[in-house]
Amino acid sequence: MDITVRPIAHMKSDFPTKFGIPRQSGLAYSLHSTIVFAPEYRNPDALRGLEDFSHIWIIWQFSEAVREEWSPTVRPPRLGGNTRMGVFATRSPFRPNAIGLSCVKIVGIEQTAEHGTVIRVAGADLMDGTPILDIKPYIPYSDCVPEALEGFTATAGDFLLQVEFPDNLLQILPEDKRKAAIEVLSHDPRPSYQRKPDRIYGLRFSEFDIRFTVEQDTLSVIEVKKV
Repeated sequence: MDITVRPIAHMKSDFPTKFGIPRQSGLAYSLHSTIVFAPEYRNPDALRGLEDFSHIWIIWQFSEAVREEWSPTVRPPRLGGNTRMGVFATRSPFRPNAIGLSCVKIVGIEQTAEHGTVIRVAGADLMDGTPILDIKPYIPYSDCVPEALEGFTATAGDFLLQVEFPDNLLQILPEDKRKAAIEVLSHDPRPSYQRKPDRIYGLRFSEFDIRFTVEQDTLSVIEVKKV
């Protein structure tokens, strides 16, 4: 049976590349993005009632990870990249169907001259231009399971880094992006197989290139340039 799925929107975010994107949604709520609907879905009636919800689920495609073949096991970054787990026990982008699921906070629903009605959201983990397949409201009484087990992700908080961002470099960023940049860096954007203290890493964030080093549990920003 053939299944036809078409994107209804795309994400406009500060990440032009995959590097540095938070590994899960909700890790950096200072990070704001915009859902821009495709022309045929720019009917404000489709969002009627959504203003009464605080969060939504976004169903989207890992457009940079579409592959013909799949593997039953993957290497989650939070396990150091050396331990294999079943693909269905992870949120790896390398899946039989490259579909992602993110819970984000609604910042606002706005009417714009260029794109019609858009949704401003906080805490998204999507690259700029990511195709969005569907949107559904987050419903606390059914979606929240306080007693749920975390599996191997229970130690995720142990990976937070202390960020040293010199004030003279932080001032180069627009004021509304400074806190988000620090949150993104604190979650260690490096690939799990790159852990060299003498290496200089570069993160494209919005219109800026942020260069940094990491030694033990401290990330130090050494340069910020507009690109």
